Amino acid sequence: MKKDKQKVIGEELSDERIKELLTLEPPAGVDRALHILTRAYRALRAGDFERFLHFYSETGLEINPVTPEGRTFLSVLETHHHASPYIQALKNFGAS
Repeated sequence: MKKDKQKVIGEELSDERIKELLTLEPPAGVDRALHILTRAYRALRAGDFERFLHFYSETGLEINPVTPEGRTFLSVLETHHHASPYIQALKNFGAS
């Protein structure tokens, strides 16, 4: 982090800030839907992630993107110990 930037924890995110994740472009050869969902999962609190999924679902991007190893994004999250609210949010939007 740059010295002139302060880390802000617990900041309320506007819809516009959350929607910025939808503009991310993946590196070459990486599935765009998988890239966006992964970045959102890593960057957002569970409640903000669920808000993000409302906007994400409107884009038509895949809710069940598959990793190069053939695993769905949801199945990857199921191996993370603290991911249960994110998993439930994904299931609420049709991930399986």
